[in-house]
Amino acid sequence: MGDKKKDSLKDRSFDAIVIGSGMSGGWAAKELTGKGLHTLVLERGRDVKHLKDYPTANKYPWEFEHRGEIPADIQSANPVVSRCYAFREDAMHFFVKDTEHPYIQEKPFDWIRGYQVGGKSLLWARQTQRWSDFDFEGPARDQFAVDWPIRYKDLAPWYSHVEKFVGISGNKDNIPNLPDGEFLPPWELSCVENYFKDFIARNYKDRHVIYARCAHLSEPQPIHLEQGRAKCQSRTLCQRGCPFGGYFSSNASTIPWAEKTGFMTLRPYSVVDSIIYDNKKEKVTGVRIVDAKTREAIEYYAKIIFVNASTMNSNLILLNSRSDRFPNGLGNDSGVLGKYVAFHNYRARISAEYDGFKDSTTDGRRPTSAYIPRFRNVFKQETDFLRGYAAGFSAGRYPSRNYDGFGTELKDHLFNSEPGPWRVGSHMMGETIPKETNTVGLDPDKKDDWGVPLLRINIAYDDNDEKMTMDFLEQMTEMYTKAGFTNIKTSDSKQAPGLDIHEMGGARMGHDPKTSVLNNWNQMHACKNVFVTDGACMTSTSSQNPSLTYMALTARAVDYAVSEMKKMNI
Repeated sequence: MGDKKKDSLKDRSFDAIVIGSGMSGGWAAKELTGKGLHTLVLERGRDVKHLKDYPTANKYPWEFEHRGEIPADIQSANPVVSRCYAFREDAMHFFVKDTEHPYIQEKPFDWIRGYQVGGKSLLWARQTQRWSDFDFEGPARDQFAVDWPIRYKDLAPWYSHVEKFVGISGNKDNIPNLPDGEFLPPWELSCVENYFKDFIARNYKDRHVIYARCAHLSEPQPIHLEQGRAKCQSRTLCQRGCPFGGYFSSNASTIPWAEKTGFMTLRPYSVVDSIIYDNKKEKVTGVRIVDAKTREAIEYYAKIIFVNASTMNSNLILLNSRSDRFPNGLGNDSGVLGKYVAFHNYRARISAEYDGFKDSTTDGRRPTSAYIPRFRNVFKQETDFLRGYAAGFSAGRYPSRNYDGFGTELKDHLFNSEPGPWRVGSHMMGETIPKETNTVGLDPDKKDDWGVPLLRINIAYDDNDEKMTMDFLEQMTEMYTKAGFTNIKTSDSKQAPGLDIHEMGGARMGHDPKTSVLNNWNQMHACKNVFVTDGACMTSTSSQNPSLTYMALTARAVDYAVSEMKKMNI
């Protein structure tokens, strides 16, 4: 019996454990195994193998029973996830259903989740922009949250490291608040997008319309071919899982890469209950899981732990990791764990038409369009709200069809359609201010099917968000009007936080252990062998899509962690 127990302990012991296999967890696995560490990757959901487990990837529209739509009974049973733009018949198997994984909304919050190997890297919108010092210096300058313990120079080489491997298409635009990166050729803009781009450049000194930067292989390099990935085919069916590996996902890239090293052990169906703190050793020694299928409780051990379960679940795990030393959650000496959670404001939309370029139309598909970087309060405070917003911009021309008649007459109408007007549109992505009142916590009584406390979410907009939303609509209306766009329509969706799928914070980085959970290396102040590198680590949100920054922070943190291990500091 003694030998079996010993063997079992050996089998459950690793150099490193990564909690989560999504965007940042995949990168942690790749970097740790690349440095020779035997690494256990824990994923609470099922395994999804690249190519093998994309059941809808090559289906034609008519092969779907409901032609891509979600049946009414599924929508009514899943009111939260049904609001997500990508929750359709072709990809609903990659989304968590509301009824299967409940949570408590103290205030309305649409928590969109993907519980499988790869996480939401199968479902993301694939937009990638670097942060600048205007973002990292924001809290200190504008007196909110706490100062970031890093600046752009600290992350710049790691952005490059990640971009080269991921494959980012874009254009070098030389904009101070949106640093250039390691780019593949950008995707073509339509003639109206180019017109608007040139118009804004001529009429505004502080505003830009640029080629959007996205994680799609417009021109694969040897490193991408080595991953087994190929050129993006512009199918725009990305949420199904890409059989070409044309866009970056953990499934197509980092997880197989880590697996090839021989140093990765992947364990799906592993619901993490908590991280184990050994009071005698005065350090974290491992992770406690519940097998999702058997409900068996199992402990795994490692020298370092990377927490990459996604923002909300990382907070949940840390809060549930209680001990004599940390009665209020692992590393929570400051009392700020689960607080100062923020997100992106996506409420505002604007659309219009353009009466030009009647000799041109659009053909085919593309995975992206244009992008308007933040232009409010960049160099100085100039409005009655803090921070600012970025925006998407797209223009397309679609057939104008006559649906009158029956039989042959209707067919003739449909087959002989005329191009309609050029239609343009933008949506905002606003920076929200992290507030102590925006919190996540554990329900004292209610638990899920695996005995883990349910998460209570108390997050809301504030007056700053309201002012920012109005400003977006005003400024974009002005820009659209000056550019000659007509039939301008604006809207405020009033959508709940969460539907942006960009929640951040709760275990923020900072200089001072009294006001933050992590240091400048994403390392816990109070537990030196624990690192948090997903959205939970973020001190503020900026107005950029966050995934690229998570990946860069992860690669940087792994490099530091392994270096400290070798120095026997961990």
